[in-house]
Amino acid sequence: MSDSTTRFSDRVADYIATRPEYPLAILDILREHAGLTSSLSTSIADVGSGTGLSSEMFLKNGNLVFGVEPNREMRMAAEDLLAGWPNFCSVAGSAEATTLPDASVDLIVVGQAFHWFDPPRARVEFRRILRPGGQVVLMWNTRRIDSSPFLRGYEQLLQKYGTDYREVVHTNIDQDKLAAFFGGTFQSFRLDNAQVFDREGLRGRTRSSSFTPTIGDLRFEPMMRELDQLFDSFHEDGRVRFEYDTELYVGSITLP
Repeated sequence: MSDSTTRFSDRVADYIATRPEYPLAILDILREHAGLTSSLSTSIADVGSGTGLSSEMFLKNGNLVFGVEPNREMRMAAEDLLAGWPNFCSVAGSAEATTLPDASVDLIVVGQAFHWFDPPRARVEFRRILRPGGQVVLMWNTRRIDSSPFLRGYEQLLQKYGTDYREVVHTNIDQDKLAAFFGGTFQSFRLDNAQVFDREGLRGRTRSSSFTPTIGDLRFEPMMRELDQLFDSFHEDGRVRFEYDTELYVGSITLP
């Protein structure tokens, strides 16, 4: 498995163009269950912030956001995307070493990244940077794999061509691992989410995944041919639909 801090470096453009946003209903959940406000009085560490998709949602909510990202290319993309937000601070750091001061944030948000972390070390770091009463939010847009013939075919394609798909897919994170990370109980929530792609959008969405072959790999062209065939078989009016379960896990990091 390649280093998780570099494996997206050559996929940034496709990631920006094709990855799903998060439903705004997340903000309502966090207002009720995590003390989120709509002002700078809530400071947020977006850990593994990538290209800034999750950070932007909280900036629009009026929060102070520290985007902590170890990958240089993704961090620079976020800095470009969010350059107009004075309440955004880009940080070259990781989940295990954020570089943020002790007790400096009210909420830690992890969007689509927790499965890349070293959980015991991240747990210690999160406790260090959280203020008393601070909460952690883990969230994923989980692609449905069996809700339509197209999505079943797409999952089969990834199983066939994915370089290390089974090893790195975030669904390997189960309830026991989450409970161990939080140190006990946590709350879970689920929201519906979706994207619609034309042919080129589907190609970009596939290239954005860290476990798919890249140009130059002998598997790349056969994968893309089969992807085009899948699109031709299932598109409706030149579009295919990705469906997601947006999953949230909210809780405190408690002592063992």
